[in-house]
Amino acid sequence: MVAGMQSRNTPPTRAGGRPRSAEADTAILEATRQALVDLGWTKLTLGDVATRAGVAKTTLYRRWPGKSELVVDAVAELFDELELPDSGSLATDIEGVVLQFAALLGRPETKTALMAVVAESTTDEPLRARIRASIVDRQKRLVLAGRARAQDRGELPLEPDPATAARTADLIFDVIAGAVVHRALVSAEPVDEEWARRFTWLVLGGLSAVAGQGPGPGSP
Repeated sequence: MVAGMQSRNTPPTRAGGRPRSAEADTAILEATRQALVDLGWTKLTLGDVATRAGVAKTTLYRRWPGKSELVVDAVAELFDELELPDSGSLATDIEGVVLQFAALLGRPETKTALMAVVAESTTDEPLRARIRASIVDRQKRLVLAGRARAQDRGELPLEPDPATAARTADLIFDVIAGAVVHRALVSAEPVDEEWARRFTWLVLGGLSAVAGQGPGPGSP
């Protein structure tokens, strides 16, 4: 996992030092996702979420200052379920995570919540920052883990320069996440095994080029 990311099994600690209730957090985030599916973004209120979760409104307000922050955390919890397969091959690892990601995006609670917060974030810079920190940066762990395994297996060369390695990881994440989100949510086309396989080979070709093993940026 990304350094500094809090374990999902360890309840956050309040300013006073007493741990928060993990059960309450779980109930609130689940209630948020269900309320989004049932009500949509505009009708969802923190009061409705508190009622669904069976907690006092003050319990919820102590944890999240507003609806946007709550929904981002509810979405982030779903994305934390993603795991990188360890199949012994970079190609099949990528195919596996692409199919997992597409299946996650196909769930009503993920689709509704993600599209709602992205739409709201277009005019809310703090919300965009929270999405980057809670979802995007946390999921880059999959790229880092996958690349490290591929390097150990000799499928990708080591990158001695940390800055270059970081830029490459960002690019890989953007390509994979952007393509799958566009295919599943914007184009509303299936992300099946055939598409995942063809896309994976396209990604691998790009990785070879970035590593200096294939055509450069100026090549035809």
